[in-house]
Amino acid sequence: MSIALAVLAGLVWGALAALLGGVITRRSLAKNSTSAVLIGNLLRTLTDLAALGIVFLLRKLLPFDYTWMLIATAVALSIGTIVISYRIAGKK
Repeated sequence: MSIALAVLAGLVWGALAALLGGVITRRSLAKNSTSAVLIGNLLRTLTDLAALGIVFLLRKLLPFDYTWMLIATAVALSIGTIVISYRIAGKK
């Protein structure tokens, strides 16, 4: 049960971070500037790193094994970024 809770928490946390990355991407693409897109990509990468880093830094405070949450967060970030990117590309 502890593993299922960790995976669920990681999926939710990763999905929230992916949504934030999607907002950053949309705003950077709306500016129609190469530098804005590059800065948006940097901010999205930093958001992903922060999401994973927060899980790692809070590992002692989590009531379950952080490894499963870290893996689930990475999976949600990856899948979420792909889905959001396809949705953004389809709107153009």
